[in-house]
Amino acid sequence: QVQLVESGGGLVQPGGSLRLSCTASGFTFSNYRMSWYRQAPGKERELVATITSVAGSTNYADSVKGRFTISRDTAKKTVYLQMNSLKPEDTAVYYCKADFLFGRASYWGQGTQVTVSS
Repeated sequence: QVQLVESGGGLVQPGGSLRLSCTASGFTFSNYRMSWYRQAPGKERELVATITSVAGSTNYADSVKGRFTISRDTAKKTVYLQMNSLKPEDTAVYYCKADFLFGRASYWGQGTQVTVSS
C-alpha cells in the first residue's frame, strides 16, 4: 500500500523555523522525484520545492528561495523541508508529492498544517 505521511507542522511565530518530514512506503523511493506543495485558504495549490532522485538537484519557488531547503534521505525514504525565517504568508497546508521518473504515476500525502502567527 502506497503511503506518504507528513509530519512536523504546527504553529510558529514570524521569523521562526519548522522542519517538515514526509516518509514514503509502498513504492521504490529512489525512482521518484519528490516535491513539497502548499495550499493557503482560498488559493490554488502551489509548488514550493522539488528534489530529484539521483543527483539531488533542487528547485524552489521564488517566494521561498533562501529561506527553505528541501532534502531527501533515501535510506529512510524520507524527504524534508527545512523552513526558516517564516512569514505569515507561509501559512498553508503543506503536501508531499512523489512523481514516478519513468511514467505517470504520482502520489500525494494527506497534508500538514503550518501556521505562522504571533
